[in-house]
Amino acid sequence: MPPRTKRSHEDVRHTTLHGHDVAYRQAGSGPVVVLVHGITSSSATWKRVMPYLADRFTVIAPDLAGHGESAKPRGDYSLGAHASGLRDLLLALGHERATFVGHSLGGGIAMQFSYQFPERCERLVLVDSGGLGRDVNWLLRAATLPGSELVLPFLAATRLLDAGARAGGLLNRLGLGLGTDLQEIARGHSTLSDSAARAAFVHTLRSVVEPGGQRVDASNRLYLAEHLPFLLIWGERDSIIPVSHGHATHERMPNSRLEVFPHSGHFPQLDEPERFLDVLNGFIDST
Repeated sequence: MPPRTKRSHEDVRHTTLHGHDVAYRQAGSGPVVVLVHGITSSSATWKRVMPYLADRFTVIAPDLAGHGESAKPRGDYSLGAHASGLRDLLLALGHERATFVGHSLGGGIAMQFSYQFPERCERLVLVDSGGLGRDVNWLLRAATLPGSELVLPFLAATRLLDAGARAGGLLNRLGLGLGTDLQEIARGHSTLSDSAARAAFVHTLRSVVEPGGQRVDASNRLYLAEHLPFLLIWGERDSIIPVSHGHATHERMPNSRLEVFPHSGHFPQLDEPERFLDVLNGFIDST
């Protein structure tokens, strides 16, 4: 497997859909693979794997509405709205069908896409996905409490996030795990100093999480995806959504494939990119 330092030369591109700016990255040629990031993240979360996938595939990684460089309008930030936005972008770029790879919140969106637009989904890959159980990190639950909008600007502007990022880097260097999770949480929360991004975050989060845990549970609808090749990838050290959700989903879906990454937290595409590429390529080739 090539080293993880290869870079894509593709800049963020922009298009307009329904009057709003949509940012996305695109690279490569061949069958289409759509990479869907999680909450407070962006298409940059795929930076370690996208260049290699582009050797074989047309890879599209959007910034979801309310995230990254995409517009952050007042409006609907439900899973269904995000799924419809993916459909519109796919068609606007001239593609009919794709393999969908969704991480965290993006996993819930990818599942919703497969239910709403089954004719456009060739394969479903869920990476440390939301929507498959009640448990979720306490920080996300706390952010759904009344008044959290008043606290988030202070959090985004304090040195606490810098400390979290530094601690994450130290943990990574010591090989103790969870470092990437801390770094990515800090990076994501640092974007919330912008009022529009903050409002989009709160609306998106409250559509899927409540103070008691995840409010969306797709377990009773998994049968709708039984016709699809279905891969679950999970970091064994995930501090955001526990790996037990992956095991439980795999048991409910006997035709699914589960790959647990022992040295990864919530971001296996960043913690173990070489293995991530091996598993994803192998899955696509075998299906």
